[in-house]
Amino acid sequence: MPQDLSAVPWPVRTARLSLRPAAPADADAIWQVRRVPGVDEWLSHSVGDRDSYVARLRDPERLAVTLVIELDGRVIGDLMLKIEDSWAQGDAPCPQQATLGWVLDPECGGHGYATEAVAGLLRICFEDLGLRRVRAYCFVENEPSWRLMERLGMRREEHSVRDSLHRTRGWLDGYAYALLADEWLARV
Repeated sequence: MPQDLSAVPWPVRTARLSLRPAAPADADAIWQVRRVPGVDEWLSHSVGDRDSYVARLRDPERLAVTLVIELDGRVIGDLMLKIEDSWAQGDAPCPQQATLGWVLDPECGGHGYATEAVAGLLRICFEDLGLRRVRAYCFVENEPSWRLMERLGMRREEHSVRDSLHRTRGWLDGYAYALLADEWLARV
């Protein structure tokens, strides 16, 4: 079982997009997308100023889990693919699941790019990396995100009540979604 993304033949192409691991040189382009007003509303970190964001993205641990979404060679968003150990009895690591995340430039909204990119990410998880399960989280109020998960066949597994602290809105409800490899493979 791969511990990182080196098993994937990069770049991965979808019908209209290209997905690849982020590089330090991508930091400014990703920041340009994330700094658009409202984009960081539902993200775990405020985008902040350029220099602090670029430094955070260039951290090797952050780069290791960040993919870039390109449309005709232009960065239009980014994805998170964090491979994690599944809960298991015993001492051996069991890296068979991943947590996913995504950001798309709002100017590119309404064309199905987010759905296409995350579907490509699911394919990478299950077909290239052989993961058993993926999951993603969002605030209940982030309707575009949970609708995307449902379009892709992810199952809502949890509705938690005021367990997630939002920067400006206080304690909010959250959703957890997941998809198993056999569920994905049955659809393709």
